[in-house]
Amino acid sequence: MKAGTLGALTLATFVATSAYGESVTAISDSAAPFASYKTYAWTAGTTSPNALTERRIHAAVEAQMSGKVIRLAAPDEAPDLFVSTHVVTREKDFAASGFASWAPGAGTTIDPKAYGQGTLVVDVYDAHTKQIVWRGVATGSASDKPSKNAEQVDGVLARMFKRYPSMSN
Repeated sequence: MKAGTLGALTLATFVATSAYGESVTAISDSAAPFASYKTYAWTAGTTSPNALTERRIHAAVEAQMSGKVIRLAAPDEAPDLFVSTHVVTREKDFAASGFASWAPGAGTTIDPKAYGQGTLVVDVYDAHTKQIVWRGVATGSASDKPSKNAEQVDGVLARMFKRYPSMSN
């Protein structure tokens, strides 16, 4: 599945569910070899304006990846996956262009108007192809209030990662 198609499907899923308040959706590339992914590393995303919230999101994603038996790669180790998170507290905050800038032409372009306030996006990229293989989107989940975010992050990411493909694929 091409990255643009994955983005279009995610957008369609988001639009279809956004009218119902908080929602969690995910989409994956059915051709991706999920069973072969064992390690990941972080890549640039759209950070939360609150550093504590950003650390909480990263810790919760790391816990979910660990639960999928995918570990954080050592600094000198080439990862199988790259993970980025995007937090939208205001529509104009989200202007990511997909994969990290050091991978020209890789990833997908994200339309900032497609995601409204309170959205958390987790993108997972195949490190070898530089193509997105999974995206989880939680709408109505991020806030400008750190105390509210602290309550929601773990639950939202747990629901999101329930949709991550099983290791037997």
